[in-house]
Amino acid sequence: MNKQQQTTHSTQELDTRMTRFGLRIAASLTEQGDALPHDVSERLRFAREQALMKAQTARKARAPQTAVAQGTQVVRSGSALALRGFGGLGGGNSRWFKLASILPLLLLVGGLLTIQHGQWYQQVLAAAEIDTALLSDNLPPAAYSDPGFSEYLSDEQE
Repeated sequence: MNKQQQTTHSTQELDTRMTRFGLRIAASLTEQGDALPHDVSERLRFAREQALMKAQTARKARAPQTAVAQGTQVVRSGSALALRGFGGLGGGNSRWFKLASILPLLLLVGGLLTIQHGQWYQQVLAAAEIDTALLSDNLPPAAYSDPGFSEYLSDEQE
């Protein structure tokens, strides 16, 4: 069996499983639907009819290579899908689409820079506290050369 036949076979098997799952869900909902009030069941019936009409039009409009979903064209290219177009902006405003695509990246970089600046600022404040403690405390000169002096400072701050 070559790769094309395997893909077709697995796609058909997946479709069959999805159909079975959908039928089981529909049967379960139908059983539980009898206990609903009349107005709720009418709204659900109307929504079901609309969903069926949309599904039928989608099946009719679907071609083997392309599909249209809410103004965005999905193009199958081998085993990958690509989007062409952008909702209400149309093809002429691809500049706005690119800006909208780059905006999350710019926000991420800005957030990382803000975090880095905040950490740098905390380090500067910690160094300033240590300097203040050194300059304002009465210590003998031998304490400055003691290896445990930093331990003394950290214990005193707590």
